[in-house]
Amino acid sequence: MATAARVAGVGTLVVVLAAGAYATADAYDVVPGVVTLAPPVPDPAPFPTAPGAVEPTAVPRVLGDLDPQAPLPAAPQVQALVDALVTDARLGPSVGVTVVDQLTGEVLAGHQPDAGRVPASTAKVLTGVAALTALDPATTLPTTVVRVDAGTIALVGGGDMMLAAGAGDPAATVGHAGLADLAAATATALAQQGVTTVRLVVDDTLFSGPTQSPGWDPSYVRDGFAAPVTALAVDIAKLREGEYVPRSPDPSLAAGEAFAQRLAEAGVTVDGKPRRGSASGGLELARVESAPLVDVVHYFLETSDNTITEVVSRLVALDAGLPASFDGGTQAVLHQVSTLGVDTAGARLVDASGLAAGSSLSPALLADVVRLTTDPQHSALRDVAVGMPVAGLSGTLSGRYTTSDARGLVRAKTGSLPNVTSLAGTALDAQRRQLVFVVMADQTPEGGQWAPRQAVDAFVSQLASCGCR
Repeated sequence: MATAARVAGVGTLVVVLAAGAYATADAYDVVPGVVTLAPPVPDPAPFPTAPGAVEPTAVPRVLGDLDPQAPLPAAPQVQALVDALVTDARLGPSVGVTVVDQLTGEVLAGHQPDAGRVPASTAKVLTGVAALTALDPATTLPTTVVRVDAGTIALVGGGDMMLAAGAGDPAATVGHAGLADLAAATATALAQQGVTTVRLVVDDTLFSGPTQSPGWDPSYVRDGFAAPVTALAVDIAKLREGEYVPRSPDPSLAAGEAFAQRLAEAGVTVDGKPRRGSASGGLELARVESAPLVDVVHYFLETSDNTITEVVSRLVALDAGLPASFDGGTQAVLHQVSTLGVDTAGARLVDASGLAAGSSLSPALLADVVRLTTDPQHSALRDVAVGMPVAGLSGTLSGRYTTSDARGLVRAKTGSLPNVTSLAGTALDAQRRQLVFVVMADQTPEGGQWAPRQAVDAFVSQLASCGCR
């Protein structure tokens, strides 16, 4: 009896101790239970509510406003610089110059500023200004594939001559859209219709007229100064990598052949060779889009690419209801510039890029157009100003002014043809006053560009370093 009681007592003690141990473990959250020594869990935060609408902050401007308190240079001293330039033998006997205050438009100095001269590639400034005022800078150019009939598809050019042969690069301007991406999307659409074999036609009818200007030397395509201007091309029709390399004589069909290869890689067989045809009324299967127009304008201003400038002029022509041709493009560009208040009387453009012989613009007209690019009333044109090459740093001025104090202080568009050297842009002088300058020499001596460029660059460097008080 005593033994049983002892056993029962020991059992009870074990249970009590075990219960106490569990309670202790529960308090320290080692085992499940309701007892805890942890601090109480705070109430949950209320569900967040959307903040009220606020005014957006101002977007930083790439070019700041000009300081009206900066001293204006003395006109006689600036004129002395111009007089020395126009008598420099390195420029030859036909030189036009103007220097204008950017802020007020006051003409500080000049030499035959109203006489027309061959602009060469400074004409591209007009094309850039026309494009960014006539068209939405965010405009992109589509390249599409359309199903023409049960066995035929069409590759349709929308003006993008900078397509990549492979995949597109969203961060690039040249090669922003790619034929490999277009082929993959096309193959997917065709597979959904049970189609694995097609005939391919190329529709490049967006542009009209000759693909090469009558004013271009036949060697320009062979030497890579320009490509035939069509509504469709891969890498601006280059036949190999490089800047001045031969271009395809038929960029549209060359793009069609490249697209056929991409289709084959995507599992679609192309029956026969691509040929020209119409996509009228067909169902769109796929598309890719170019870089925005503003990036395209930056590209041709910085690199002085003739082909892409001509493409953009055709877009301006289409917007104006004119033929997308050399004649329509130049007419549209000059008209659009005139709507901005620039006097274009007497101006003549044979092409929009300045590559052809026969164009004529005055230094005064070019200065008026350049001055518009920093006019607050034309904010879209800031992209023309910042798209122009910077002295010693970018584009066609990257190798010039490298040892000059004007390095980084001059933005300008270059112009170069045989016996023609021109430069049009802005310079910030020693007093922080921004000046517009235009120099045009269209009878330079034989011997190339080096000597006349040295004369022009020395003048602009003096202009930038001149306090001229």
